[in-house]
Amino acid sequence: MVNLPMNSETETTDIDQLIAVEVVYAEPAVQHLIALQLPQGSSIWEAVEQSGLLEQCPALQARGDSLRDNVGIFGKVKPADSILKSGDRVEIYRPLLMDPKQARRLRAEKAALAGQQSNPQSGDSNVE
Repeated sequence: MVNLPMNSETETTDIDQLIAVEVVYAEPAVQHLIALQLPQGSSIWEAVEQSGLLEQCPALQARGDSLRDNVGIFGKVKPADSILKSGDRVEIYRPLLMDPKQARRLRAEKAALAGQQSNPQSGDSNVE
């Protein structure tokens, strides 16, 4: 939570200037979801820093500056300096381990091979 300075005239914080956002990051074994109140005009990267996830997750620290290229809002990659709106969900993406097209091709090959092994006489089952 970010504390705003007190307004000298009214002695209250300007609540209207805060936006509510969430920052999420999923590791293979655990998912992190941090709810934040940030000043209007905050960027994606400011939300990531305020979330504390950089300190909590060693994998994020190890990625260094490349992490700035792997953030987005609601499933769409965005520049780290993009300005947030109230209700946005900031997402920190893990790097791809394999090209999705290659992964699909390998799964299809594996399925085809499994199909051939389970039915070795495919094709001529009506031979007498």
